[in-house]
Amino acid sequence: MGRVKNEGPLILEEMHMIEVMIKLYYSKNESIADIEENRMLTYALKRLQYCQFGEEKTTCKKCPVHCYQPRYKEQMKQIMRYSGPRMLVKHPVLTVKHGLRGLTRKVTVN
Repeated sequence: MGRVKNEGPLILEEMHMIEVMIKLYYSKNESIADIEENRMLTYALKRLQYCQFGEEKTTCKKCPVHCYQPRYKEQMKQIMRYSGPRMLVKHPVLTVKHGLRGLTRKVTVN
């Protein structure tokens, strides 16, 4: 049985959030090539599309399954460290919703 592609409202919101964070990070780090930005965005969106938890997912930080390859995981940590604090000013509603999801949702692995 193949993986199911997630297209629900929560996943779409998470995809928007990660896209905004990645674009924010790379816009302030212009010395990094556009190719790297596109590579990271494509990778992150694909991970969300095929997240095993789907609409029941919590934030990636609290997820019991770390699905990123090591090099992408380290890059995403840098992106989140930079973009996270700035998101509250640039996209407060999106940020608060994401934060609440992290506080209220718990996922267990079967």
